Amino acid sequence: MKVSFFPGCSLEGTAREYGESIDAISRFLGIKFEELPDWSCCGASSAHCLNEFLSLSLPARNLLLAEKFHQDLVTPCAACFSRLKAAEKALQQESNKAKVAPLFRGEIRVLHLLDFFSRKEMLQMVEAQIKNPLSGLKILPYYGCLLVRPPQITEVSNWENPQTLDNLISVMGGEIISWSYKTECCGGSLLLTNPDIARQLIKRILNMARQTEAECIVTACPLCQANLDTRQEEISNEENGSYNIPVFYFTELLGLAFGLKEAKKWFRRHLIDPRPLLKEKSLL
Repeated sequence: MKVSFFPGCSLEGTAREYGESIDAISRFLGIKFEELPDWSCCGASSAHCLNEFLSLSLPARNLLLAEKFHQDLVTPCAACFSRLKAAEKALQQESNKAKVAPLFRGEIRVLHLLDFFSRKEMLQMVEAQIKNPLSGLKILPYYGCLLVRPPQITEVSNWENPQTLDNLISVMGGEIISWSYKTECCGGSLLLTNPDIARQLIKRILNMARQTEAECIVTACPLCQANLDTRQEEISNEENGSYNIPVFYFTELLGLAFGLKEAKKWFRRHLIDPRPLLKEKSLL
């Protein structure tokens, strides 16, 4: 199976373990994610606030590149997904199309990687390859905001209570912990411009997570993972509290459930080390 792939900028930096786990599980499943040749940054998350023309031109360029291959375009980054989907919708208006991308035909769909793996046939493929089920691991599914909102852009029908990540956790054998913050914003786009607001948003999510019986959080967004993983120690020091909840990418847990040996190296990069928890659960 070949799929056009828009990696986004974070997979080579802060989300390196996300990129490596995507590569490992795709090889394991026989899926070839073909990186879009000559792709460029989508402009997230500041371009749309600074320059309207640029914010549409950057993702439109990538959509035009993708149309050459006549395949739907899959991206693992929620911010990239949001900007590409917004451009896809905007270019349906002739005025935008004429100004930015007159050759755009609108013949491909943009999918987030989570949506790709949540298709019925993919869930069946995943379930058939589970060798190390995540039995007994209590998991909070965290979607964040950009995967689901605004629904007129994302085309998510149940945007207040999405189920794609829940379904994947269930197939992996994990125990889903329900909570009301699964689509709350983590403040990823505010971390540099308004860090105080971002910290408050992160703290709210971590406080709610701590009130549940969950042992870890799983997400599909590089911004969310970085925010929730890297800020726990800082917030703990400010609050004289203790936050110590591992935050996984869903692809890392897939690799773990598939029994892939390279999964161990991904977990070493987390600031909140998940290995003690996984060893306690006999998963590592």
